[in-house]
Amino acid sequence: MTHSHKRRTLSMLKWVSSNFVDSLETPQWPMGSLFCTANNPRFYGRKRIVRNENGDNVANASLDNGQSTANFSRATRKAAQSALLEYLHLTRNIPFMDAQDMSLNSPHFLGNLLQKVDIDTDIWGSVARFLRYHPINEFEPFFESLGLKPYEYTPLLPRDLMFIKDDDLMLENFHVLCDYGIPRNKIGRIYKEAMQIFRYNHGVLGLKLQAYQQLGLSQSFVGKVVACSPYLLIGDVNIDFMKVLEILRKGGIELSWIEGQLLENRYNWSQMLSLLNLFIKIGYSEEQLGGVISQHPGIIFEGSGYKTLSLIGFLFKFGSSMDQICSIFLHFSHMQIGKFVSNLRRCFLFLTEIEMDMNEIGKIVRSHPLSLGSCALKKTNTILCSLNVGKKRVRKIIQENPQEMMKWVMGSRIEQIPSSGEESRMLKLKFLLDMGLVENPNKMENALKVYRGRGTELQERFDCIMKAGVDRKDVCEMIKLSPQILNQTKEVIENKIDFLVNDLGYPVSCLVNFPSYLSYTRQRVELRLAMYNWLKEQGSFDSLLALSTIVACTENYFIREYVNQHPRGLEVWQDLKEKLCS
Repeated sequence: MTHSHKRRTLSMLKWVSSNFVDSLETPQWPMGSLFCTANNPRFYGRKRIVRNENGDNVANASLDNGQSTANFSRATRKAAQSALLEYLHLTRNIPFMDAQDMSLNSPHFLGNLLQKVDIDTDIWGSVARFLRYHPINEFEPFFESLGLKPYEYTPLLPRDLMFIKDDDLMLENFHVLCDYGIPRNKIGRIYKEAMQIFRYNHGVLGLKLQAYQQLGLSQSFVGKVVACSPYLLIGDVNIDFMKVLEILRKGGIELSWIEGQLLENRYNWSQMLSLLNLFIKIGYSEEQLGGVISQHPGIIFEGSGYKTLSLIGFLFKFGSSMDQICSIFLHFSHMQIGKFVSNLRRCFLFLTEIEMDMNEIGKIVRSHPLSLGSCALKKTNTILCSLNVGKKRVRKIIQENPQEMMKWVMGSRIEQIPSSGEESRMLKLKFLLDMGLVENPNKMENALKVYRGRGTELQERFDCIMKAGVDRKDVCEMIKLSPQILNQTKEVIENKIDFLVNDLGYPVSCLVNFPSYLSYTRQRVELRLAMYNWLKEQGSFDSLLALSTIVACTENYFIREYVNQHPRGLEVWQDLKEKLCS
């Protein structure tokens, strides 16, 4: 090559790279240094200023930790990409299309490269000079240009190779996939999930792709399926995959429709075949199955049918017949199958939390599966508080008409249920008056709203505090100070008192001065006291703190005033928090 011809070639490369970069938006990648070069003191240890496209100075104080090209100006990126393209194509003899793709679509690699050169002068010259004396591991920009992130391709880097042309089998099979029409940025996933494909001898991979086409599949269909399920190219033609297509085509579903449903997901064709066979076993004809799937493709394509299999198993567990399950999918709502299953399980959880008998739950699931799967219920405590009734009353309402649950979904306003009768109201009034909790008759209506529950329930909760060893007069004062403590069940109150006395070692009399202890969760109390005891052991406190001081303050205040008193306080706090939460 003559000197003038070489200069024209370099000029052409710069022009192609510069103009091609303008039409692409450089992808962003996580930071991390994966560069393997020799050290050169001329290119290190500088805190520098990078100019953006508008000419403004952008502080770039920490470039030594690895980064993408996002922190560099557009002109800097273009110059570096042009220099890398020239190096890969002219110096390393990598085909132009491969070299161009590597230079344009490896921002993390390029970001690391720019950290090692002087970007305050001639960027193109600095990068070219660096590459001339520092051979790079070409597999890094190559894998990154295929759509892999640095943490994904690091384990895949060959241990004994640096130049991609030395791995001729890998390159040949890579070009087979490219020529077949599979986008380059999808091939990285194929390499990651089915690396043995790239070790096939000459012509083998092309024959495997042709084998699927010879069975009646289009090239675009095969390419899209292979990008989603690379394992289909391992071994012989995948029988489960072909059986799935056969069943769907018998149901009247075209291959073009199936191709349109394929997303960038991993598909388990064996699991999908199991689901289709199950549908056939429970009574669907080929036409019915095709009609259901064409109306609701998520049944088979969402999670490769896993959610649908979970739903069928759930319904079988509660005694639904095959005919009932067939009917459910024939009248299925237009929502994602995963959302339907989630709603159904939420309803089941609600029914168990209001302590409904399992046989009754089974009846409701069998009789109203479509309604239960179509509504996203609020949390149980929210529903009970909004209705202002107990679990027994809610159970009775649902047993009489399960459709009432449709009124308690997220985003709706729940109307309070009227009292079950004047007798319950009178019992509640009698309790409040007998306890002296309401002295002014004009405030009776407000008191009735504050104290939730029937009169008998309030009395039980009151008595359980007395049985713990607190005088009646003190219990009344406690309730006046913290009326919300009576809105908890008897079992919850007993559990909290038992924890206070037997686990924490406090006398029950401390409730008189700190009745709101009963309003806090056991987890909060246990976490605060565990942290406080640790701080005492470390000598961070000279005097004892009251239980109310430790528990009642906000978390931010507790951390600021107590946890941060010790250098390791915040670390211990997080460890205790994770331990108790788990």
